[in-house]
Amino acid sequence: MSADPTQVLAFETDCHIFDGCGFPAPGLHSFLFEPLWGDADSNLYFNKPMLLALLGSIIVVGFFWAAFRKPKVVPGKLQMVAETGYDFIRRGIVYETIGKREGEKYVPLVVSLFFFVWMMNLWSIIPIAQFPVTSIIAYPIVLALIVYVLWVSLTFKRHGFVGGFKNITGYDKSLGPVLPLAMLIEFFSNLLVRPFTHAVRLFANMFAGHTLLLLFTLASWYLLNGIGIAYAGVSFVMVIVMTAFELFIQALQAYVFVLLTCTFIQGALAKHH
Repeated sequence: MSADPTQVLAFETDCHIFDGCGFPAPGLHSFLFEPLWGDADSNLYFNKPMLLALLGSIIVVGFFWAAFRKPKVVPGKLQMVAETGYDFIRRGIVYETIGKREGEKYVPLVVSLFFFVWMMNLWSIIPIAQFPVTSIIAYPIVLALIVYVLWVSLTFKRHGFVGGFKNITGYDKSLGPVLPLAMLIEFFSNLLVRPFTHAVRLFANMFAGHTLLLLFTLASWYLLNGIGIAYAGVSFVMVIVMTAFELFIQALQAYVFVLLTCTFIQGALAKHH
């Protein structure tokens, strides 16, 4: 209930338009959850997004374990689905970006990232859960940080300190007098902006999509009164449309995240000219 008993909020059961209700648009408060366990003040707690992340990890691992624990030459339905997904990432992303010889060793990582991110996104449209874990910025940041550490370490391992520095700063002596400025821009772009945009691209899309779904869902219920029923129908149609659109965006964002991951790895392994 709201703090003021005279003000009824739109998400409360009996509140509709023309009933003197206020309509609180979804915002940052829609992404805050009370701890399921522990104390938020002590920063030692377990909440709904954490639970969904844990369940998502178990689902992804359980799916591939069930599909490949007893692989067959003629695959069953589950193994066929898993092989199709795995092969799509391996051939369509890793091989195409990094190359077969260099990329094979990174296939397990990229496949894991893709299906984990996709599962975290899918929670948005799954009943009861109805929340994309990646709309909490901490999760994309950690995933991007894993890729960032791999990219930097591979760069210096492959090229040495001097070669790695040239790789990161885009050293090209043909630039002449603008070379120092170009190297400075590339340095900050690669080491600071790149991991930031890698994380924010995923977070922002999931945050915006979930906000829109909330907006139309709340509006559908809020308008369900009197003449507002006609508008409620339009809003409900938008919920269906946005849900279908989110299905596409969720897969697309997982694809983009791992595609950029492969691009970073390829850049780290490429010879500097």
